[in-house]
Amino acid sequence: MSSTNGRPKAAPPQKTSAPIKSTVTELARRLKPAMTAVNDRFDYYLSHPIAEEDLRQYLHEPIAAIPVAVDSLLPKISVVLAPYLERPHSKTVASVVTEKPADDKLILSVAIENDDSATLFFTVKDEQVADYHYFFYDELAGLLVSRVPDMINDAWQRLLREELSAEVHGEVDDRSWRQKQALLRRPMASRRDGKPFRDYARDSFRDTLTLYLHGICCDIDVETGPRQIPSRFLRKRLELLKDMFPPPEGHAVFPEDQHGKERRK
Repeated sequence: MSSTNGRPKAAPPQKTSAPIKSTVTELARRLKPAMTAVNDRFDYYLSHPIAEEDLRQYLHEPIAAIPVAVDSLLPKISVVLAPYLERPHSKTVASVVTEKPADDKLILSVAIENDDSATLFFTVKDEQVADYHYFFYDELAGLLVSRVPDMINDAWQRLLREELSAEVHGEVDDRSWRQKQALLRRPMASRRDGKPFRDYARDSFRDTLTLYLHGICCDIDVETGPRQIPSRFLRKRLELLKDMFPPPEGHAVFPEDQHGKERRK
């Protein structure tokens, strides 16, 4: 490892630096020529300096953990690592800024999506890499929900209908929890189809897929709590996602997968 005065050497500066404040829609267009390729699907731009050896944690390792079946459904993706992202109001466009915004204006990720490409922006200054990983996979899952084939949607909705029939409590994250509560306030006959059910299915798929992808990449713990779906039902969801999107070679989903790999070595 090379260093200067005992500090890790930073990655070489790229062609331009982001202005003090620019909207993400403007930057998504302007930064395309300055992107650095990771592979034929992903490239990146550093709007905030990242030590060269840390790029492995921010880019190469999480990208390498993406299942082939997921990668094949994604558009071409550009990743922008920014100091901070600011959104003054919920309906305004986010901006990249160099000074930390107030907590109610700070956002940690945002996607600018086109038909065949997407630019993902992330706040990285003062944020833990583990938290960045969560938002990275959450944005990928968000891109995937509108791109999965009907066969996958149908299988996921069948599983949710089984859970609803069994009155399974809880969800994976707040987004799907809120949708589930809205659905459960509706009459029983309307819970298994229609727009409220499809909205719930979309968000539960995104939240569970985020957890699944994050777990392939990193050693994470699922927090228990009164809103958390029981582990046996979460396991069934993850098994379904494993069948749909098998992990890359050398990556495990469940602890026994890792142990099996170790025995085969």
